[in-house]
Formats: sequence, C-alpha cells, structure tokens
Amino acid sequence: MLESLSLAAGLSWASGLRLYLTVFITGVFERMGLIHLPDSLAILSSPWVTGVAAMLAVVEFLADKIPAFDSLWDAVHTFIRIPAGAVLAAGSLDHADPTMLTIAALAGSTLAGALHFAKASTRALINLSPEPVSNWAASATEDVGALTGIALAFFVPLLFLIMLIVFLVTAGWALPRLARGVHGGVSRMAKHMLPGTHSPMNRLRSKHD
Repeated sequence: MLESLSLAAGLSWASGLRLYLTVFITGVFERMGLIHLPDSLAILSSPWVTGVAAMLAVVEFLADKIPAFDSLWDAVHTFIRIPAGAVLAAGSLDHADPTMLTIAALAGSTLAGALHFAKASTRALINLSPEPVSNWAASATEDVGALTGIALAFFVPLLFLIMLIVFLVTAGWALPRLARGVHGGVSRMAKHMLPGTHSPMNRLRSKHD
C-alpha cells in the first residue's frame, strides 16, 4: 500500500511539473525491470508511448527555456497536466474499488494542480525580469526536481511521502502570495507601458466624469 500511494502521489506530483518526462521515465524504468507497474499503467511501457513521450519531453525542455513562451506553454498545459495527474493517480491503484479510485483521481488532480500553479506562478514572476538567466536556472531546477521526485517515489517511497507533505504545507502558504505577486507585477508593467493613463489631465477628466 505504501508503494502504491507513493507511485500515485509521485506520478501525479511530477506530472504537474514535467508530464512528458514523467511518462517517459516511468515507461523506460518498467521496460528495464527497475519498477513494476500495475496492469492499468502497463501501457506506459509501450514503445509507442515512450517514443512519443520522449519527443514531447524534448519539445517541453526547449519550450520551457524560452522566456514568456514558457508561460504560454504552462497556460495551455493547465488543461493537460491536471487531468493527467488524475488518470495516473487512479491507475496506480489498479484494482481498487470505485470509491478509492475516485478519491485517488481527485487527489491526483489536486496534487498535479498544486505543482502546476506553483510552477506557472513562479515562472510568471521570473518572466517579469528582462534577463533570461533566472528563467534558465528555474527551468533547470524544475528538470532536476522532477527527476529526483520520480526516483524517490519509485525507490524511497516513505521519504518521498514525507517530503510531499512538506511541499503541500509550503505550497498552501506560498501560492496565495505568488498569485498576489504576479497580479502586482502585471499591474506595474501595465502602468509602465501606459504612462499616459496616469497623467494629470487624465486624472482631471476622471474627476470630471
């Protein structure tokens, strides 16, 4: 049960960060005999699935290194990563009863969503800076974090689950602050781009209206 929970949590967590890399690594590890997936996830080891996942992982790796475009990529993948997290979490429990599968799917989508929005909000804040180095550093950190999280979920499940609890507590504290930071940054950028909207003449017109 501990391994099943770690598998479900690890796959859904990592899918919110690097979905295609998660699918690729999981399929390759299964084919190499390093892990044993439940029957409901055995399709991940298909050569076709691992091949497509590998190509998409390369595309995502490159797209994630381009400032501003990475935020567009994240916006589109809001509708992909979160459902994928639900499917992978439910599939990890295999032959569980429908109630448990439903709970697993809801938990998986929530976990993938928490990671996705934390990633997207952080990158949106970073993209407000004109220099690309911080963007590349953040992307590389996410690559390493996804690989580390998957490995821990597969091979050290108890440690992964403890770290996951720490992440969830931290995310619950940080996400509202990240959202306010993004909103404030966008507002300041809009004011900078449209300085005339705050001119004395416009303020007088606003009072007159």
